[in-house]
Amino acid sequence: MIVACALFMENLDSTVVATALPTMARTFHTAPVNMSVALTSYLLSLTVFIPASGWVADRFGSRTVFRMAIVVFTLGSILCGRAGSLWFLVLSRILQGMGGAMMVPVGRLVLLRTAPKSEIVGAMAWLTTPALLGPVLGPPVGGFIVTYVSWHWIFDINVPIGVLGVVLVSLYIEEIEDAPAGRFDWAGLGLSATTLVCLMYGISLASKGVVPWTVGIGMAGVGAAAGVIYYLHARVTEHPLVDLSLMRIPTFGLSVTAASLFRIGIGALPFLLPLMLQEGFGMSAAQSGLITFSSSAGALVMKPGAQYALRRFGFRRTLIVNGALSVATIALCAGLRPSWPVGCIYAVLLAGGFFRSLQFTGFNSIAFADIPAARMSAATSFYSTAQQLSITMGVAAGATALQMSATFLGHPEPLLVDYSAAFLAVAVLAAASVPVSTRLAEDAGAELSGQRAAAE
Repeated sequence: MIVACALFMENLDSTVVATALPTMARTFHTAPVNMSVALTSYLLSLTVFIPASGWVADRFGSRTVFRMAIVVFTLGSILCGRAGSLWFLVLSRILQGMGGAMMVPVGRLVLLRTAPKSEIVGAMAWLTTPALLGPVLGPPVGGFIVTYVSWHWIFDINVPIGVLGVVLVSLYIEEIEDAPAGRFDWAGLGLSATTLVCLMYGISLASKGVVPWTVGIGMAGVGAAAGVIYYLHARVTEHPLVDLSLMRIPTFGLSVTAASLFRIGIGALPFLLPLMLQEGFGMSAAQSGLITFSSSAGALVMKPGAQYALRRFGFRRTLIVNGALSVATIALCAGLRPSWPVGCIYAVLLAGGFFRSLQFTGFNSIAFADIPAARMSAATSFYSTAQQLSITMGVAAGATALQMSATFLGHPEPLLVDYSAAFLAVAVLAAASVPVSTRLAEDAGAELSGQRAAAE
């Protein structure tokens, strides 16, 4: 529950910021679509530093690392609230990301090391249920703060939570240490960071016209080259920072691939939905928040039923059918219009959150079904890295699709039809995960879901 409180703080921050982007854009005198850099900078910082989390936790102890991560995240929040320009905000968000990069993987590592396999699905659901309160409360809280107070307070509310977290971690979490596998892979960190930063920012900046497209393509090319070099480095390094050999384990490799594709589509929603409701529908931040919270509420409702669904239908069938239903709810967002009854909009978003929650629980559990205990730290770091990278790519994909539609149709600013095109584009990306899920074995994760015990 203490770890879940940290997840609550991180998820609350992400959803509150997304709701406040249009208001913050006016403060910084920039277009709302350009504010996606406030999301991508944080997510990219997470992606760059998460690979080191497993090694660092083993070396310095999980309690020490977890506590320091909360301190860094809280300090970053304080600086975000003092931002007077977009680039100061971006730098502060990067600091936040450095703290957040250690919180989630270390918490997941502790869980996976202590819970029996037969209880992993239930433990994952219990761990993430309190954290889901962040997205549920984030939109209405963010909308209220932005509309009636000031956007600066969306970051300051993290301070008391962070202070309480440090106290609780110090009192109640035991130190868990394990000898790290070999020396820290500094070369791997440099290569992976170069790959991610150049690829993501090259694509993101070029798509918005912030830099000439030749510069963006050049950055992406440097990132691709660094990725190839890292691949060669990992093959000859005994303990690489991101252990690519884990992808040879079928349940882990297929889960990472399918979940990444799915999250690219889902990762665009926190960026696209508040913007569409406020810029396209003409709603206030408070009105937008009261509507978008229903998606997270649907996720909260599903959590208690996730274990039953996976036990009844198995991982393979659940991920295929539920994945298709999740994609359909994303595509339905393309048809949302101001003339729709509010109840219908709530229904679409509630159903979307419901199905996506089950999908994430399935992916997050099956990934570790066949991971040996000795490789659990490497696996959690790898999985968390892929998770954050795909979410970052989702924000970039949503912003790119939105801008491309507006440019193609000749709109100075995105209109509702451009938001529709963007939602359909990210739905196609998420749909690519379904064929990958079909490659799972019929009995994959049977011990986790409880099917094996039921059969016996």
